[in-house]
Amino acid sequence: MTTLVTISSSYGAGGSRVGPALAQRLEVPFLDRAIPAAVAERLAVPFDDAQAHDDQLSDSWLERMLRGFIGQNLTPQAPVQGESGEEFRSATEAVLLATAESGRGVILGRAAAIVLRDDPRVLRVRLDGPPERRVRQAIELEGLDEATVRDRLSRQDRAHATYTRHFYGVDIHDPGLYHLMLDSTAIPLHVCVELLASGARSFTLGAPPVT
Repeated sequence: MTTLVTISSSYGAGGSRVGPALAQRLEVPFLDRAIPAAVAERLAVPFDDAQAHDDQLSDSWLERMLRGFIGQNLTPQAPVQGESGEEFRSATEAVLLATAESGRGVILGRAAAIVLRDDPRVLRVRLDGPPERRVRQAIELEGLDEATVRDRLSRQDRAHATYTRHFYGVDIHDPGLYHLMLDSTAIPLHVCVELLASGARSFTLGAPPVT
């Protein structure tokens, strides 16, 4: 049984619900706040700075990083003071690699499935679904209006795909990156948790990824 799982989740796919629930089910840490805390220690900066960059990794920081090489008008946000975004990204990768040495935990996002793709102990998961169903699910989960959700989905889908292609040379939707891919808009989130827990129990180290 593996107890180290990375979850890549598109906007509206419910990763923020599935991640902590899966960690609880597997009785391992949900390595969410622990990652920016370790980044802060590594860079010798306040936790609040690392947390701000970590939050931005899924939204405004990505947009600022990508403005220079995609032909879209993306709205820039004021940068966090101190270390550069690139330094925080590199530090986050180093923390992910160090975290994997423990062999226990659930990691949501942060390109962990890509950074740790060569580690045979890691079960790599992708949660996704058709855009329209993700819109509906995000409205239900976040309580936001439809226009806001559609805007976030469009921006984050574009930014994440471009980010992984530019920095890692991969397609975030490539099945070869993952052992399990679930449409978490068609399967209830609590059932997704049980399926992933079962997958973790059945995971064979070094097995080739399958969909």
